Amino acid sequence: MRTGPLAVVGAAVLWGTAGTAGLLVSADSVALAAARLVVGGTALALLAGTGIRRVVRPGLLLAAVAVAAYQLCFFAAVSRTGVAVGTVVAIGSGPVFTGLLSWALHGRRPSGRWSVATTAAICGCAALIVGGGAQAGGQVVSGILFALLGGLLYAFYAVMAAEAIEKGARSDAVMGVLFGGAALIMLPVLLTGGIGWLGQPNGLIAVLYLGLGATALSYVLYGRGLRTTPVATAATLALAEPAVAALLGLVVLNERLAPVSIAGLVLLALSLVAVAVPERTPESALESQP
Repeated sequence: MRTGPLAVVGAAVLWGTAGTAGLLVSADSVALAAARLVVGGTALALLAGTGIRRVVRPGLLLAAVAVAAYQLCFFAAVSRTGVAVGTVVAIGSGPVFTGLLSWALHGRRPSGRWSVATTAAICGCAALIVGGGAQAGGQVVSGILFALLGGLLYAFYAVMAAEAIEKGARSDAVMGVLFGGAALIMLPVLLTGGIGWLGQPNGLIAVLYLGLGATALSYVLYGRGLRTTPVATAATLALAEPAVAALLGLVVLNERLAPVSIAGLVLLALSLVAVAVPERTPESALESQP
C-alpha cells in the first residue's frame, strides 16, 4: 500500500488529540482556535521558508482565508446547535463537498466504493458522536447552515491545496501559504480576545502542542499524503479524527461509550480501511495475471 493514506491518517490522529489537549486551557474556544492557528501557521510558514514565494497564487490565498473562516464557522455552529450536531454536520459534510468539488472542478468522479464507504463513515461518525448523549442547542437552523458552510470551506482549501501539489508545488510550501495566511488573519482575533491566559503554564503548553503538533506537524503529514492520495479519499480518511478523540476520552478522561457509539466506531474503522486500500484497476489486474 502507498504511504499517502497512512500519512493522512497520521494527520487525523493528531487532529483527534486536540480536544483532550484543549481541556488543559480555561480560555474561550475561539481564542484557543486563534492561538492554535497563529502558532501552527507561523511554524508552517517558517518551515516552508522562501519556497512560499514560488507558490503564492490567488487560489491559495483565497484558500488561506477559507482556513481561517472554517474555524469561525465551526465555533459559530457548535454554539448554536451543540457540540454533537455541529461536529457531525461540519466534519461529515467535508468529504461529501470535497468529492463534489473535485468532480466539478477536475472531472474526477468519485468511485462507487468511495461513495459507499464515505456514506458508511459519516453514519459511523454520527453514531459515535451523537451516542455521547450531547443535545442540540436553540438556534439549530442557523447553526447547521454555519456547519455546512464550514464543511464547504474545508473542502475548498483541501481541493485547492491538492491541485497545487499535483501541479508540482512543494507540499510544505503550499501548507505554509494556507496556514501562514490564516495565522495573519486570526492574529487580530487572538489579540482582541486577550492573551493573558497564555501566561499560565498549562495554557502555554497546550497551545504549543496544538500549534506545533496538532496543526503544523499534522498538516505536514496531510500535505505529503495529498501527493499520492486523491483529495476525496483523503477527506474521508480524515474522519479518523473523531474516532481518536472518542478513544482518548475513553482512555484518558475515563468517559464511557454507549453501545451506539461503539457500533459507530467499528463502522467508521471498517469504512476507513475500505477507502484506504487502493482499488484494483483493469491495468493492474492484467499485470497480476501470469
